[in-house]
Amino acid sequence: MDGDHDGHALAQVSAQAMWANDNASRGLGMTLVSVAPGEAVLSMVVRKDMVNGHGICHGGFMFTLADSAFAFACNSHGEPAVAQQCAVTFIRPVREGETLTAHALERSRVGRGGIYDVTVRAADGDAVAEFRGHSRTIGGRSPSTKSS
Repeated sequence: MDGDHDGHALAQVSAQAMWANDNASRGLGMTLVSVAPGEAVLSMVVRKDMVNGHGICHGGFMFTLADSAFAFACNSHGEPAVAQQCAVTFIRPVREGETLTAHALERSRVGRGGIYDVTVRAADGDAVAEFRGHSRTIGGRSPSTKSS
């Protein structure tokens, strides 16, 4: 096997282990669309209980979708990683019933730190939010990647 194939396999195994225990993302109706080394795509339909008093998607739900994509991307290398810092910019409102897709991409991974950019898009392809997350590995190996 070549290194690229090994990296994709590790990303898949890591994602499966995380997804099995990710009650928050699953509970919000998110779908894990794809994962690769340093990259992840998740989607979510904006439900009625996600709409705020202005009749638009509460920003916290868009942030959570982006944060979940970030989490799968930064944990795709088999080392447990958590968010150290995150920021989001909301671009346009999102309505109930819209499907959002968050695409996370690794920009830098040096030592224990990583930087990831996530674009959240509506079904029409318009960007509705931009998110930047800084990760920090916490030591050890993901449970799914430990040697037997």
